[in-house]
Amino acid sequence: MWSFFARDPVKDFAYEILPETQEKCGLWMLHRGKRKTNGEPVSVFVYEVAQGSEQQTQLAKAAFKRMKTLRHPNILAYVDGLETEKSLYLVTEQVTPLAVHLKAQAEKGGAGELEVSWGLHQIVKALSFLINDCHLLHNNVGVWAVFVDKAGEWKLGALDHVSPEQGDPSGAVLPAPKAVYPDMEKYDPPEMPNSSGEKWAGEVWRLGCLIWEVFNGPLPRTSSLRSLGKIPKTLVPHYCELVGANPRARPNPARFLQNCRASGGFLSNSFVESNLFLEEIQIKDPAEKQQFFQDLSENLDSFPEDFCKHKVLPQLLTAFEFGNAGAVVLTPLFKVGKFLSAEEYQQKIIPVIVKMFSSTDRAMRIRLLQQMEQFIQYLNEAAVNNQIFPHVVHGFTDTNPAIREQTVKSMLLLAPKLNEANLNQELMRHFARLQARDEQGPIRCNTTVCLGKIASYLNAGARQRVLISAFSRATKDPFPASRSAGVLGFAATHNYYSISEIAARILPTLCAITVDPDKGVRDQAFKAIKSFLSKLETVSEDPSMLTEIEKDVGSCAQPAGASSGWTGWAVTGMSSLTSKLIRTNPGTEGGGATDASVATDAVTPTNASSTSRMSSVAVKKQSSDWSSSGWDADDSWSNEKDGQGQSSAGEEGWGNDWADEDTDTTSTNKTLPLPAGVRLASEYNWDSAAKGSAQNDLFASVSQRTAANTTVTVSIKGGLSKAELSKKKREERRKELEAKRAERKANKGPLKLGARKLD
Repeated sequence: MWSFFARDPVKDFAYEILPETQEKCGLWMLHRGKRKTNGEPVSVFVYEVAQGSEQQTQLAKAAFKRMKTLRHPNILAYVDGLETEKSLYLVTEQVTPLAVHLKAQAEKGGAGELEVSWGLHQIVKALSFLINDCHLLHNNVGVWAVFVDKAGEWKLGALDHVSPEQGDPSGAVLPAPKAVYPDMEKYDPPEMPNSSGEKWAGEVWRLGCLIWEVFNGPLPRTSSLRSLGKIPKTLVPHYCELVGANPRARPNPARFLQNCRASGGFLSNSFVESNLFLEEIQIKDPAEKQQFFQDLSENLDSFPEDFCKHKVLPQLLTAFEFGNAGAVVLTPLFKVGKFLSAEEYQQKIIPVIVKMFSSTDRAMRIRLLQQMEQFIQYLNEAAVNNQIFPHVVHGFTDTNPAIREQTVKSMLLLAPKLNEANLNQELMRHFARLQARDEQGPIRCNTTVCLGKIASYLNAGARQRVLISAFSRATKDPFPASRSAGVLGFAATHNYYSISEIAARILPTLCAITVDPDKGVRDQAFKAIKSFLSKLETVSEDPSMLTEIEKDVGSCAQPAGASSGWTGWAVTGMSSLTSKLIRTNPGTEGGGATDASVATDAVTPTNASSTSRMSSVAVKKQSSDWSSSGWDADDSWSNEKDGQGQSSAGEEGWGNDWADEDTDTTSTNKTLPLPAGVRLASEYNWDSAAKGSAQNDLFASVSQRTAANTTVTVSIKGGLSKAELSKKKREERRKELEAKRAERKANKGPLKLGARKLD
C-alpha cells in the first residue's frame, strides 16, 4: 500500500516530453511534447522549484492558477497540468515563442505585413479582454510573452505577473518584472508607478515596445522607441499614441484596435477581414458564406501558408460537410491543397473529392471536372474505378453540353487509371454514342481528339475494333473541325495499323477527303496520305521492314502515367470550341457554363462550306443498341444515305443528315449511267469493323484472297453478300414503316396543336 502513495506522479502523467527540445521562456523551460495515447503534439512548460528563488516560485504558481481560469481565443490555451513538490508542468497547445518564429521567418525573407497585422490584432484583443472584461493587468507584455501556434495565430502567454487593477483583495503582492529580471526595466513607462493616469497606460506602453521589436528586433534602450525604423507608415500615428509621454493620452486597447481598423489603417486588409469572418462563420447567413468563399479564392495566394493549411482548410471542409456550401468551396479547397504533402492530401482532401463526385449539383460536377488536373495524381486506381468513374460517366448523357464537353476532356486524365472494363468497353461505348449522335459539333470533335490521345492506353483488340471505324466516321462529320480531327487521328495513331489496314481501309477514306470543301481538311488529308504511302513504299522496297513497322499493332496498353508520345493535333490541348459555339447566360462564372443555366442551343458555324442541317436528337432518346454495341457493330459508323447510320429502321439518327452534305463525293457520279447490277465504290461499307476473322468490305476481302495467292474475280452481278442482304432487309423494313405511318396520317388527318382528339 505504501508503494502506491510513493509512486512518482510524473510517470503516470498523460504527456511525454520529447528530448532535446527546449527554449527558455522567463521562469519556464518550454519543451515540445506529445500525448501518450495518440501522439498529439503539445507544448509543455516546466518550472523546477529547486532552481528558482522564492519569488520566482510564487510567480510560477500564480501563472499556473491563472492559466486554468483564463479562457480566450487569443490567450495561450491551457490543456493540462501537474504540480509536484519538485516541479510544475503546464501543458498547452503546441506553440513556438514569437522571437523564434520571427527569426525563422527572417531566414525565409521576413514575416509579411499581413501576418503581423493579424498577430498584433490578436494580442491587442487579448489585452482588451484582460483590461476591459476581466479588470486585470498583464504587467508583462513583450515579445517573450507572445507565442505562435501551427496556424500562425499569435497567443498572449506569460501570465506570471497578472494582477487585479485594484490590487489583490487577499493582500498578496506579486513582485514586478524588473524586480525578478533587472534588464526588463527598459520596458517600463517613464512615469512613476503611482502617478495619475489611466489604468491601462503601462500596458499600452509595453504594447508599443512589442510593436517596435516586431519590426526592428530587440529593443536596446528606452530612447530607441523614438526611432521608427521599419514600422509601417499606416501604423506610425497609432504607435506614437502608445508610447506618448502623457499617460492620460494613451488609448485604451479597444480604441487603439478601432483606430487601426479604420479605412486605410494597418489592420484594415483582406487577411484580417477573412480571419474575423472565419471566427464568426457559424452565425453567418448562407449567402454571406457563399460570397466569402468566392472572394477567398482570390486572396489565398497572398495569405501565409500555415494559415491556409491549419485555419482555412478545416473551415472549408466543415462548410462542405455541414454547411451545404457546395461548389463554391472547390476553388479555395484546391488552392489550399497545394500546400499539403501527399499524405495530408490523401487524408484530408481525397475523401471530400470522392464524396463530391456523387453530388447531383451540376455546378459542383463541372468544377470538379475542370479542376481535375489539380488532384488526379492523388487518386488511386481503386477509387477512380469504383467511386469516381461510375458518377463521371453520367456526364456523357447530360443535357447540358458544357458538362458533356468537360466529361470528355476529363477522360484524358482518368484514362491511365481506368481498368480494362471501364476503359475498353464502358468508355468506348459512350464515345461511340457521342461521336455519332451528339448535336454539338465541337463535342463530337473533341471526342475524336480525346480518343486519339488515349489510344495508347487501349488494349490491342479495342484499338483494332475502334480506331479506324471512329476516325473514318469523323471524316464524314458535317463539322469541319471534326473531319480534320479524324484525319489527324489517323496520323497520330499511325503505328497501330497494319499495312493491309492502311492500304485497304485507311487510304481509301483519306482519299475521299482530298476533295473536302474545307481547305484545311484537304491539306491535312494530303499530309496523312503521303505519310501512309511512305510506309507502303518502304515495305514494298524492303519486305523485311514489315515487322518493324507493325511492331506496335499488337502491343499492350501503356501503363498508367505513361506518355502517349505525341501532342499538338486537332483542337490543341483540348481547347474548348464549345465555349465559342455555346451561348451562355450573362453572369456565368469563368466565361463558361458551370450550371444548369447554360443554354443548350448552338451557334451555327458561319463557314459556308459547312452549312449542314444539325439534327436535334436528344441524348436521352438514344437507342438501346448503343448500350450493347459500340464501334464493333457493322453499321455503327456508316454514314451512307441508305440508312446504315441508323440504329433501327425508321429511327431518327445522324446518318441521313450527314449523307445530305455537299461533301459527299458520290453526288457527282449519280448522274452517270451505270450498267445493270453495277454499284458505285462509295456504296460499299468501308467503315464496318471485322466480326470474328471475316471482313465485309471490298478491300479487306480482296486483300485476304490475294494473301492466299488466289486469283480473285469480283462479281458485281452475282449473288448478294450477307451484309448486303441485311442492308436490303433493313431498307425494306424502313419503307414499310414509312408507308404505314403515312397511311395512318392520311386516315386520321392532321391534329392541330392543343386540340383534343375525339373518340
